[in-house]
Amino acid sequence: MADQIFHGRSASGKQEYAEKFTRISPQTLFAKLPVDTQLFLKQKAFSLRFTQQELREMCQISNDLNMWKESPLEALWPSQNAPKKRLLALVRNQYLAVQGKAKSYVRFDAKDKPKSIKPRLVTRAKGDLGLGYCPVASEKTRCCNLLTLDAVERCGFDCSYCSIQSFYHENEVRFDEGFAQKLQKLSLDPDQIYHIGTGQSSDSLMWGNHNGNLAALCDFAEQNPNVILEFKTKSKNIKWLLQNDFPANILCTWSLNPQEIIDNEEHQAASLAERLNCARKIADKGRLVGFHFHPMIWYRGFEKSYADIADTLIRQFHPQEVALISMGTLTYTKDVMRTIRKRDFKSKILQMPFEKVAGKYAYPDEIKISMFQGLYSAFSDWHEKVFYYLCMEPAKLWQPVFGVPDYADNAAFEKAMKRAYMGKIDYCRASIDGSKASNTLK
Repeated sequence: MADQIFHGRSASGKQEYAEKFTRISPQTLFAKLPVDTQLFLKQKAFSLRFTQQELREMCQISNDLNMWKESPLEALWPSQNAPKKRLLALVRNQYLAVQGKAKSYVRFDAKDKPKSIKPRLVTRAKGDLGLGYCPVASEKTRCCNLLTLDAVERCGFDCSYCSIQSFYHENEVRFDEGFAQKLQKLSLDPDQIYHIGTGQSSDSLMWGNHNGNLAALCDFAEQNPNVILEFKTKSKNIKWLLQNDFPANILCTWSLNPQEIIDNEEHQAASLAERLNCARKIADKGRLVGFHFHPMIWYRGFEKSYADIADTLIRQFHPQEVALISMGTLTYTKDVMRTIRKRDFKSKILQMPFEKVAGKYAYPDEIKISMFQGLYSAFSDWHEKVFYYLCMEPAKLWQPVFGVPDYADNAAFEKAMKRAYMGKIDYCRASIDGSKASNTLK
């Protein structure tokens, strides 16, 4: 093989590149590739004398194609002879064509999911409460200035696209042993409205009342009626909430996607039907719910799939029960993309046309607008009855999606959101108080 690869080259040249390949290949995804692709790529590397950067790019392309269950690099390689730069450009263009097409999961099945590894639940002392601003808040996107509370660190659902996987590398879900006490000591301005979410560093409900966290959070919301406390989840674990009373200023919100996406990208999470069933039970308890279409994912047939979910929500819920509906898409940093590529599973989440904006990678604006407009129009009966917003998206997208001018700035957006939420919370409180008074008379 070596003689064939280096035909016409000196023995010293052969040995020199063999040593270089041994040195540079561990700095790439070469070891992750199927054996046949490794052999093919190694032959091309020796024949064309790949630099480390060229080998890294070809390994990444090969790894992506394998992860997406598309045709391998061997099938994309040009048949004609050409200079190295021309050949690699042709491969790159072929890859971009595959990446940019609307993905389909028809080749995926149950064995393509990652192996489920049960995380260890640990309780440890932690220095601070973990209250701060949303870590992706930016003036470059229209942001609601959400405060986030790290009640738990690390999630257990293993969604392929989640940024949490690049933050926490150990198989531990961490709880703060002093969480309840620190929450009680938190001093807030009674004249200010606070919007706090607990679903940033973990799922808000999947751990139930472990470590007494839900009880502590409900007590906190009860004692601070000026707080809008949001539990964001993909879980069906609402047992504690159904068995216990909790205040009206707690919003239970579910992240929604078509079942095809849940099956193939939201591993271990509750099904769409389970999420909607749980939301219905919380609404039946007289509490507010909300729905996040975030991330919306561009794939073959997405238009009908998302519209069908909207139709289901309209049939199963009254708009007075729903505080919010948000929309957003995938946004990646290089670190998250590297983490996804290093994993041993099948996923099409990186099979998307990328556009680099402010150092991150996302869908082009025209794809975003198409997705958001389609879903928003499916909710036409609710447009004046529920608060809609785009999460972490450029301000310029609001006008084409909603047909109204964007908010002047993030502060104006935050004020409008809080006003809308508190209006429904007040209505919910009045309903709860009326129900309690009626039961007392009985």
